[in-house]
Amino acid sequence: MKYPFSYLVKIQFLGFRFHGWQKQPGIKTVHDIVDKSLHFVFEREDYKTLGIGRTDAKVSASTYYINLFTRFEFNQETFLKEFNKNAPADLKAVSFKELPEGFDLINSEKRKEYHYYFSFGEKNHPFAAPFMTGLQEDLNLEQMKLGAKLFEGEHYFHKYCTKPSAKTLFKRRIDSCEILENDVLTANFFPEKSYVLKVRGKGFLRYQIRLMMAALFEVGKGNLSLQFIEASLKEDNDQKSLRNVAPGSGLQLYDVDFVV
Repeated sequence: MKYPFSYLVKIQFLGFRFHGWQKQPGIKTVHDIVDKSLHFVFEREDYKTLGIGRTDAKVSASTYYINLFTRFEFNQETFLKEFNKNAPADLKAVSFKELPEGFDLINSEKRKEYHYYFSFGEKNHPFAAPFMTGLQEDLNLEQMKLGAKLFEGEHYFHKYCTKPSAKTLFKRRIDSCEILENDVLTANFFPEKSYVLKVRGKGFLRYQIRLMMAALFEVGKGNLSLQFIEASLKEDNDQKSLRNVAPGSGLQLYDVDFVV
């Protein structure tokens, strides 16, 4: 069926109760909840939605884009009001605009910035669990910061990908990667100090950032060296995926930049 109208919808969601974006039978996903909310907005009229990409279970997004295709026009004020009235509390539409003909959400040029929030030392308040990973061990933060910078540039990320396809391209470029003290997310139940890994690049592999974060945790514990990180990114690495994957709840798709 042809849809004459195409819109770009920016949403935000807390991923803690969802099993990622992609629809799966019998499992609660963000795409499923988006379409159920739209079902009430459009009063059973036909529409189609396409997400900017997959997310893992429990991963949140401050910025996520949906391409909405409809057979009728909608204005921004009406759409945002009706969608947010029908969407659950952990999902919000923040902008809505019409797209030019031929716009390709998936293949358009874009840069993504991911944040991974974490703390270490004492156990966190339980309310912090949906937003950050808390390690009770002490970590060498300075070594972790040095390790994060090693991921910058063009490298071979075979070891930082799970279940690749035959067409997966492992040579990727990371524009920036750094660990900073967290001043982005704040709450009175967060620990006194927490930290954020900020990673920015064009495209990422399945579990890539969570595998990177897990490796940096091991560096902080003294179980992996900076030399290991360097070797793991070379073309002649053993191409076996690392085993440790950091929890999904600490990861957030923070921003997406692309030209419409």
